[in-house]
Amino acid sequence: MVRTPLTPWERRRGERLGELLRTARGGRSMVEVAAAAGVSAETLRKIETGRAPTPAFFTVSALAAVLGISLDELAAVCAWDAGDGPGGEAGEALSA
Repeated sequence: MVRTPLTPWERRRGERLGELLRTARGGRSMVEVAAAAGVSAETLRKIETGRAPTPAFFTVSALAAVLGISLDELAAVCAWDAGDGPGGEAGEALSA
């Protein structure tokens, strides 16, 4: 199975997600947070560094719960910025 390459926007969204998780983790170790969320430390490392920009919803949800991040906050951080979405404009992408 061949996976479709990620768009630049999808890569930036993954980077924003990683930054949010890294910031929320603060001084807690990657191993501690990953174990509490039921994922491997390597999975968390890949998400935080943007190497896994499209993690599974349940992985993100578990990490958000452990880190005290609401899914609404997470969605807001990862949403399109003006001119950042597919096609160059957030409004176009949302109406498609």
